Amino acid sequence: MSITSASICAAADQLQGFVGFNGKTGRHIVRFSEDSFGLDVQEQSITPACEFVWRAYEGNLMHLDRSRLQLLFEQNIDDRLNIGEPLRVYMRRQDLPEISAERRRLPA
Repeated sequence: MSITSASICAAADQLQGFVGFNGKTGRHIVRFSEDSFGLDVQEQSITPACEFVWRAYEGNLMHLDRSRLQLLFEQNIDDRLNIGEPLRVYMRRQDLPEISAERRRLPA
């Protein structure tokens, strides 16, 4: 199976969990229920992981942000986050530019 930009984007859209910014520690944390974040995480910072990895650029154009993906990779819970081989390849191929795609945020 060849890995394409489309398969990498599809893998990003299948990420599980939620990411929230913990104001007390100054770090992003991952949970698997919106209700499991503590009081140190403001509700407006809680984002589905599949949206967190995309960075807005212009209009509907977004970049698949390697630094945000790296935050998820560092959790070492690939199976729960549903990190697949296409995303691993994307992270290994630092010689390629970030993927840009026209997309709209998924409905909450």
